[in-house]
Amino acid sequence: MTAVDALDARILRLMLEQPRTSAREYARILGVARGTLQARIDRLERNGVITGSGPRLSPAALGHPVLAFVHIEVTQGHLDEVGDALAQVPEIIEAFSITGGGDLMTRVVARDNVHLEDVIQRLIRMPAVVRTRTEVALRERVPHRMLPLVEAVGREAPR
Repeated sequence: MTAVDALDARILRLMLEQPRTSAREYARILGVARGTLQARIDRLERNGVITGSGPRLSPAALGHPVLAFVHIEVTQGHLDEVGDALAQVPEIIEAFSITGGGDLMTRVVARDNVHLEDVIQRLIRMPAVVRTRTEVALRERVPHRMLPLVEAVGREAPR
């Protein structure tokens, strides 16, 4: 079952394309009552479809242009402990439990390669971290995006 219907998909598309527009204007554009729109948005938030509304920030513009993916192998039974420790490292902007080679994959930003090495050394010194493997991103080929997914879900949604 699809989490959203066609109207929900149209609302999400507007929110992605025009994030600073008011709910009143969204309702006008969509041709629905303001209360209907707000009820839909509230439901999408409750259901976890909409997870935030803050600005998207650029690590590069914040002085951290180097992006790396660091895979971390953890001693069995210590995944939560290491996850908590990773949350204390500001340069780690995402961390995921994964399958395959390693236990965790982190997205790390740094000021330069020397700073990246310092961050990696901090990770290596964490208790229960067995080893790390780092891959430095050269260029972003597909920026983070949700609109194509929303459009696909909207096409599949009941009308």
